[in-house]
Amino acid sequence: MTGGITRRRLFAAAAVGGGALTAGGWAVAGGALTSGQPGLLLRSRAPLPRPYEVPLPVPSRLAPVSTSGAADVYELTQRPARLRILPGLETDAWTYDGTFPGPTIVSRSGRRTVVRHRNELPRPTVVHLHGGHTPYGSDGYPTALLLPRNSTAGTAGAAGMAGMPGMSGAGDAQDTAAGQRTYTYPMEQRAATLWYHDHRMGFTGPNVWHGLAGFHLVHDDEEEALPLPAGERDIPLLIADRSFAADGSFQYPALDAGQRTAGVTDRYMDGVLGDVVLVNGAPWPVLETQRLRYRLRLLNGSNARRYRLALDPAPPGGGALVQIGGDGGLLERPLAHDTLDIAPAERFDVVVDFARYRPGTRVRLVNRLGSGGTATVMRFDVSGARPPADDSRVPDRLSTIPAPRADRAAATRTFRFQRRAGSGWTINGRPYEPGRPLATVRLGTTEVWRFVTDFHHPVHLHLNHFQVTARNGRSPGPYDAGWKDTVDLRPAESVEIVTRFTDYPGRFLLHCHNLEHEDMGMMADFVTE
Repeated sequence: MTGGITRRRLFAAAAVGGGALTAGGWAVAGGALTSGQPGLLLRSRAPLPRPYEVPLPVPSRLAPVSTSGAADVYELTQRPARLRILPGLETDAWTYDGTFPGPTIVSRSGRRTVVRHRNELPRPTVVHLHGGHTPYGSDGYPTALLLPRNSTAGTAGAAGMAGMPGMSGAGDAQDTAAGQRTYTYPMEQRAATLWYHDHRMGFTGPNVWHGLAGFHLVHDDEEEALPLPAGERDIPLLIADRSFAADGSFQYPALDAGQRTAGVTDRYMDGVLGDVVLVNGAPWPVLETQRLRYRLRLLNGSNARRYRLALDPAPPGGGALVQIGGDGGLLERPLAHDTLDIAPAERFDVVVDFARYRPGTRVRLVNRLGSGGTATVMRFDVSGARPPADDSRVPDRLSTIPAPRADRAAATRTFRFQRRAGSGWTINGRPYEPGRPLATVRLGTTEVWRFVTDFHHPVHLHLNHFQVTARNGRSPGPYDAGWKDTVDLRPAESVEIVTRFTDYPGRFLLHCHNLEHEDMGMMADFVTE
């Protein structure tokens, strides 16, 4: 072994539970050690562009079709589209309203949002508002299929779920809809950066990879009272790696491109990594900035890739990325980072002060966990023009966050995320089976949940946000602050969270947000009542 990884450390890591052998921040896969990164690289066959040749696109905001009464109503069409991502080629994508990312939906805290989705794709879909505090019927349960319009593809899609580990048939096709489905979001939650994406059982990985993702932003009075950068200097950034076939199409190692059998080929069970980094759908784009503060809403929309983000060059004095928010909204106080680790599905809202750079500086957003083309993400070109006065700032105090009382928890539960021989990816030794809950929770109670891993697993909890109270029996990590809905666990690690379950009875999900792990069985139901 190299790099100071001892035999004792390797066996200690393996002892966490059946599956991939791991140690420290390293994953041992196929006989090779890969630093900080799960999955296997799928190399593109198409000619790739040089970085920093295209401007950063910013997703358009979706206009409501109605704002009457107590709700804002939106309509989205899920449809195929041909996108220009690589020079001289077109990419067939599955999209929301013809773009990747889909259009951004903007909601007001406390005001109901209704989104009508129409499916004009050739296969069933499910929509999940990730980070939404949402009733069961609109949460995006993985078998609540939205079937295509005027098509028999839904029958094939339901049968395809038989390929899921733990599934003996079509599964629990709860509340299947044909052609159109209405999702209702009460928005009884804080301002936050949310996102919506496909959540169909067994096929979330390929569906998101092919384009089914977009931002959903929530605003409230507390956030708007703060002097943070706003308007054109409040920019959502969906970062996602992809791989391209020779004809420019998205390349993905599905067992069955026709979606009759779920999953990926064996070599990619640990996760699929692309060699092209897209930001808002553009490869390695560039944004010209003024010498002012900018708010960047960072979302890791990758299937499996983790990023360690940093600015290069760093500004004088360091602390380039000032975190003001996470998955569940504002932090109590800002945190300055030199680097920022972000796992699939995590969001970090940061403020960057480009006035700390000389006019004309070219600042790269780099990925310290990448190599080759994946070592860089995008570039900011700092304008040489004299900027207007900057009326924004980052206050020393952002919000007040009452913590759930772990000492008053009604229950403490442990969930082990492991790979089992013959079963694939499992939670507590069992692959996912819809309708078989691993926990039943009483609404209005607080619980402590402990997650234990054998491999890299970003763990996502539906319904309620949580706070991280411990990592490996010690204090939370540097990126664990605030309310979260997804927490990154490294190999052979444990994390304890505390949350209070509120408002909505029904079946909800706990799962790994490495989408290949999720599709291959690493999900579990919990029931609230």
